[in-house]
Amino acid sequence: MKRDNQLTVAITGMNAVPDNPGAGLAVARCLREAYGESIRIVGLGYDALDPGLHRREYCDSAHLLSYPGSGSDTLFARLSEIHDAEHIDVLIPCLDAELPLIAGLAPKLAEIGVRSYLPSTEQLARRAKDRLPDLAHAAGVACPETLAITHADFFRGCDKKGWPFPLVVKGVFYDARIAAGREEADIAFRAIAAEWGVPVLVQRRITGEECNLAGVGDGTGALLGEVMMKKRAITGRGKAWAGISIHDEVLAENARRLVAALKWKGPIEIEVMRDSQGTYQLIEINPRFPAWIYLSQGVGRNLPALLLSLALDETPPPLAPPRPGMLFIRYAQETIVPLSSFETLMVEGRSALESEKP
Repeated sequence: MKRDNQLTVAITGMNAVPDNPGAGLAVARCLREAYGESIRIVGLGYDALDPGLHRREYCDSAHLLSYPGSGSDTLFARLSEIHDAEHIDVLIPCLDAELPLIAGLAPKLAEIGVRSYLPSTEQLARRAKDRLPDLAHAAGVACPETLAITHADFFRGCDKKGWPFPLVVKGVFYDARIAAGREEADIAFRAIAAEWGVPVLVQRRITGEECNLAGVGDGTGALLGEVMMKKRAITGRGKAWAGISIHDEVLAENARRLVAALKWKGPIEIEVMRDSQGTYQLIEINPRFPAWIYLSQGVGRNLPALLLSLALDETPPPLAPPRPGMLFIRYAQETIVPLSSFETLMVEGRSALESEKP
């Protein structure tokens, strides 16, 4: 039950697959620690087994969404239903696949009272993987050469075409696999094409230290609250399992150039590789908070709280310098869920977790 003056924030991405978790639960955790009980958090997910939907300390209620493939009209109708029940003040999407739809729906959502702080669909398109080299060139940032291919025949004799193995094979939306030879490249191409379609991207592999930067673009070209980390352990899919906070002004300046070139609005994650010459090579730009965003709270810069201030047209508080040398280590944990709650979520698409709190 929403209390007077209590802020209601809906957050997507409550999945927690160990090798590729969503950011929703970490965003909810950041906001709970910043706002306490003065905020109601509505967890939104696409699967009743998304663990974040059942974490009563972070989510006050939970709802299932229609998949992005169902189209924008269906998604808007479902979000409207949830808004009627929950009176959402701000929506924070945390998954790449849903962002084009939700960004396009932002004006309609604002009309019914649901605020957001998101990039435009054109900004989203400009940072897509297949257009990343053009953006990097415009911003004066280094980026490994990338090709879009539509057939695995490319890998037959690709070394003679100037593309020696190992190579990185990537989907336009998700997935990246390192291929040491033609057989591995064929397997990677077929798997990615089967799930995400063609074209599939081939990128020259850069070796070095993997670093990520998260922040918030203000929509005019400024980057706010940047937090940087260096990966210390990764999952089988290359996602950060452990990392340490750093501060590098060269990386920060590269990120500012990219955000300025895009005039980015909303959360952003910039993935780079620091090569053997010390150059930061742009690998990817993600249009949302990363799964490791709780580190921003740990270094004294709670980025989800900053985003919420901006979405509410409030002046955010001054940011302290981020603390370098803070380590995060991810872990898996069982969540105990009453079967009745799970069944309600499965059948009705909603679960009021408030009534289950001790």
